Amino acid sequence: MQLTAFNLMRGLAAALCLGSLGMAGQASAQISDDVVKIGVLTDMSGQWSDMNGPGSLLAAQMAAADFGGTVLGKPIEIIGADHLHKADVGVGIARRWIENEKVDAISDVTNSAIALAVQQLTRETNRVALFSSPGTTDLTGKQCSPTGVQWVYDNYSNAVGPVKALIDKGNDTFFIITADFAFGHSLEKIATEAIKANGGKVVGTIRHPFGATDLSAFLLPAQASKAKVIMLATAGKDMTTAIKQANEFGVTAGGQILTAPVMFISDVHALGLPTAQGISFIEGFYWNQNDETRAFAKRFFEARKAMPTALQAGVYSSVMHYLKAIQAAGTDEAKAVSAKMRELPVNDFFAKNGKLREDGRMVHDMLLVQVKKPSESKAPWDYYDVLATVPGEQAFLPLAQSECALVKK
Repeated sequence: MQLTAFNLMRGLAAALCLGSLGMAGQASAQISDDVVKIGVLTDMSGQWSDMNGPGSLLAAQMAAADFGGTVLGKPIEIIGADHLHKADVGVGIARRWIENEKVDAISDVTNSAIALAVQQLTRETNRVALFSSPGTTDLTGKQCSPTGVQWVYDNYSNAVGPVKALIDKGNDTFFIITADFAFGHSLEKIATEAIKANGGKVVGTIRHPFGATDLSAFLLPAQASKAKVIMLATAGKDMTTAIKQANEFGVTAGGQILTAPVMFISDVHALGLPTAQGISFIEGFYWNQNDETRAFAKRFFEARKAMPTALQAGVYSSVMHYLKAIQAAGTDEAKAVSAKMRELPVNDFFAKNGKLREDGRMVHDMLLVQVKKPSESKAPWDYYDVLATVPGEQAFLPLAQSECALVKK
């Protein structure tokens, strides 16, 4: 009888202990400030606003809505702001969001210089950074962060593949026109290394200011160099301006090849197929690839009246994965969520069997595309022929070569 009572008491104590552990687990599932707030920091009004901007904000809002509007029983809130391509403005907004508005994660962040500053801030304040738009590899290299992720592309993925393909076809001399800020500098450096590694030669470089309305002074030296390839290490309206003026100057008619490593469907749309036809580049996403991509694109188009770029699709994917990680981790604490994001595979319309590495690089397959001739396009926004799928392990810098201190050597 005493033994039975003892066992009963012991069982009751064990039950109480398990109950307290369960309550502790429930407590750990609480969301800070009773809301998960995500800030989309992007170019809302400038020359890159078509490829991200309001469309990135819409994509984040769609992800939150599709997740159900709540996570762990708490509401999801999406806010947005325009950084105006000024580092002090961008960092000021990010700091205000974190300190005063209790933002848990910052998404998109067009402009590499601003992204690097935001990465430092989110590292210091233990917040998550979900980068879709910046191209600099330093975000997953020398300045990597345990709470920072780079989702869509980077300058390595978009420069190395096209360079090798061009040189393999005998186009082995290059002149590089570079945007004079962090993104352009990074792209020029990576492209130069890839050109030399594949037996090519850079015969000249020139740097243009951001937001230039006339790039003729930079195109003419490239044309005069007689380089077989003129690489535009720039993006957005600067790039489309350069392509239009190159056509006016007869650059391609004279036999030189234009390559624009960082190009998006919004750029092709702005140029029009007669001007953009034949240009090849690497893309992270194409709306007309399969039924899943078309379904997302249709919903996006209904709200935006434009097809989603890879950057905007990447905002949706990264925000959705972030919310799934919060659900799985039982908390919105940044390091715990970031660790869970690295555990969970990425399987959605944007990427199949994607993997987030320890350096923050989301590795997924990329597409080598070529812009169609006007006669080949069957419908509005039917702009690409997909020439090849580049496996993620080949598309991105090998982890063994990463300069990130988080990578175990």
